[in-house]
Amino acid sequence: MANTFTINDEVSDEAAYLCETDFPISAGTLFILIFIISVIGNGLLLCVLFIYEKLTRVTNIFILNLTCSDLIFTITLPFWAVDHLHHWVFGDFVCKFMTAAFFVGLYSSVILLTAMTVDRFIKVVLHKWPSNHARKKYAVGACISAWVISISASLSDAMKVKVVKWDGFEYCEDGSDEKLGRYLQVSLLFFLPFAIIIFCYSAILKTVLQALNRKKHKTVAVLLCIVAVFFICWGPYHIMLLIKALNTNKDCKVQKQLAVAYHISEMLAYSHCCMNPLLYMLSQKFRKHLLNLLRCENVSRKKRERSSSLNTSVTQNVAFSVQSSAV
Repeated sequence: MANTFTINDEVSDEAAYLCETDFPISAGTLFILIFIISVIGNGLLLCVLFIYEKLTRVTNIFILNLTCSDLIFTITLPFWAVDHLHHWVFGDFVCKFMTAAFFVGLYSSVILLTAMTVDRFIKVVLHKWPSNHARKKYAVGACISAWVISISASLSDAMKVKVVKWDGFEYCEDGSDEKLGRYLQVSLLFFLPFAIIIFCYSAILKTVLQALNRKKHKTVAVLLCIVAVFFICWGPYHIMLLIKALNTNKDCKVQKQLAVAYHISEMLAYSHCCMNPLLYMLSQKFRKHLLNLLRCENVSRKKRERSSSLNTSVTQNVAFSVQSSAV
């Protein structure tokens, strides 16, 4: 979150406040750009899923929920952008609501990616799914659990933030005294799934590389790219959270270096919400669907199908009439 982990921790300390850099101004501008790209990309992806894909497929169930997770995270970006540019101006309720939305998007993404990886591990390595119906039930149950866990965890985070005034400005900040415990909670919900995913994909890659099914290779490659990009984007951010939480050096130079490193990792992390639509384009099928969508191909196809069905009906009526005349 733009405010909860940066300026917030510094506003309580005047020396740290004086060590602030101008980096958040450029970050706020970048957040607006990420917001625009994410809304367009994830919006097109949703259209492709609903128009061209079967939402009963397990992979599509996970992709649909991941896209919704990205969009939930995306709606918070304009608020953090304004916070970076002009400080917090939205009041206490919006502060809590945006904090909750931020963590819902973060937690649900990592849980859904973990569930998707475990599903692929069981299917490719263990071969223990009894039927597609059972696999679909697991996927739906995993998605529901991901949302319940992420919403529950985010509510506890949202209750701890509040709007405080410092030097004439308002900040949406963490009001609890145990910030280290909170950082550890956020990191635990990141690094534990990361360890599970590393284990699963190690076994998956070993199995797939021994197989000769090229189609399976492509499917696993796309999913692996999705997971890898998530952790490349969010990994440095969580590492910086722990460093900031454990750092006791109040030297101004050290504070500035940490602030610059943190803001870089923050912008990398926030950019992830617009990455998934680009990664899905690695799939030839998704690229084809997107081109058809942009050309309104689905509308034309439906018109052709309607025209074809109408012609078939006329032909059948004519044939029936001829047959009746012959009789």
